Amino acid sequence: MRTLHKAPDKPDSVSEPPPAKAAPLPQKPDGFRSIFADVAFRSLVTGCAICVVAIVGLIVFELISASGPALHKFGFKFLVESVWNPVTNEFGALPVIYGTIVSSILALLLAVPLSLGTALFITELCPRRLRTVLSTCVEMLAAIPSVIYGLWGIFVLVPWLRDHVAPLLKKYLGWTGFFEGTMYGVSMLAAGIILAIMILPIVASITREVIIAVPHPQREAALALGATRWEMLRVAVLRNARTGIFGAVILGLGRALGETMAVTMVIGNTAKISRSLFAPGYTLASVIANEFSEAVGPIHTAALVELGLVLFVVSMLVNALAQLLVWSVTRGMPARNVA
Repeated sequence: MRTLHKAPDKPDSVSEPPPAKAAPLPQKPDGFRSIFADVAFRSLVTGCAICVVAIVGLIVFELISASGPALHKFGFKFLVESVWNPVTNEFGALPVIYGTIVSSILALLLAVPLSLGTALFITELCPRRLRTVLSTCVEMLAAIPSVIYGLWGIFVLVPWLRDHVAPLLKKYLGWTGFFEGTMYGVSMLAAGIILAIMILPIVASITREVIIAVPHPQREAALALGATRWEMLRVAVLRNARTGIFGAVILGLGRALGETMAVTMVIGNTAKISRSLFAPGYTLASVIANEFSEAVGPIHTAALVELGLVLFVVSMLVNALAQLLVWSVTRGMPARNVA
C-alpha cells in the first residue's frame, strides 16, 4: 500500500506580512470658509463690472443733463445747422462734425498703408539686428505727447506744406476740388497728417503682433506650394490676420476722433465746411478745448457739452460698426487660422 506523505508544516518563524495601511483620506476644507471665499470673490468681480457700467451711465447722464438747455432750444437742428456763432447764441454742430470726420478719414488713408507696410517689413523682411531698433522707434512715436506733435506741426510741418507740398498738389490735383484755393498754413490737410503720424504707432504695433501670431507652418506651406513671397504674405498671413488688422484700424480711428491738442494747434479752428483740404476747419474735440473755458452763457456751455455728447455717440457708433464688420468677416464665429 502506498502511503500519503503529509506536506511539512511551515516553520513558525515565518509570519505573514501585516496588511498595508490605507492612505489617509484628504481632509475636506472648512465648508463655511470655502463658501465665504466663493461668495466674496463673486461679489468682488460683479462689483467691478457694475462699476464700469455705472461710470458709463454717469457720463451719459451728466452729458444729457448738462446739455439740456441746448437740447431744448435747438433740438435736432443742432446737428444739421452750419452756423456756430457764440455772439448771437447760434450753434450748429454740422461744421465740427464734418471737420472731425474728414480729418479722421484723411488720417486713416495716410496711416493705414504706412502702418501695414511697416509691420510687414519688421516681421517678414527686416534683418534681426535692425528689427529691434525699428520696433523701438515705432513704440517711441506713441510715447510722444500730443502737444509736442502740435509744436512740430506749427514750426515744421505747416511751413513745409505751405511752401513745397501745396503748390504741387494744387498744380497736379487741383482739378479734383480737394486741393484748390490758397493754403495759409494751418488747414485740414495739416491736421490729417498730424493725426496720421499719431495713430501710426498704434496701428503698426497691433498689426505687427497680429502678424506674428500667424503660425509659421502656414507660411511654409504656401512657399512649398510654389507661392512667391508676396503671394505667401497675401494668402497665408494677411488673410488670416485681417480681423486683427481691422481691430487695429478701429483703435486708430478712435484715437483720431478724440485727439484734441495737436489738432487744435494746426487745424485753423474755423467752423466752416469747405471741400478743399487747404481750408481751415474745426473738430468736436478742438472746439470744446478752445471755447469751454471762455463760454459766457448757459446756452454756449450747454452747446459745448452737447458736442461732447455727439462725440460720445459717434465713438459708440464707430465701435458698433466695427463689431458689425468683424461679424460679417467671421460670420459670427471666432477668428481662427485657416490652413
